[in-house]
Amino acid sequence: MATRSAQLYYDASCGLCRKEIEHLRSRLEPQVQLVDISAQDFQLPQGYSLEDMLTRIHYFDGQTMHIGFNATMAYWHAAGLRKTVALLSLPGISQIGNFTYNLWAKWRRRNSSSCEIH
Repeated sequence: MATRSAQLYYDASCGLCRKEIEHLRSRLEPQVQLVDISAQDFQLPQGYSLEDMLTRIHYFDGQTMHIGFNATMAYWHAAGLRKTVALLSLPGISQIGNFTYNLWAKWRRRNSSSCEIH
């Protein structure tokens, strides 16, 4: 069975998200398809809601959907940031990273006018 190509689902209407992805674009493409979930023609992956996708970043590596901090670590690894990923994967640091990401994600959904479900 062939695996599907990697896909990074990000919100280009979010300035911070857009800047990070634009910074990494040349390192991610062509092995990772960048999918703007704020685009009019965006098609949800089966089993996910737009609320899910807007709340936390999603990265499909061809076999597994990674969400939130784990997604960030996976696409940073795909972008060649292996030393950064190794450091952030250390015990204790990864828990702090995940906790911090989840706080930021909740804050972003509550406070960003661009994070609207249309």
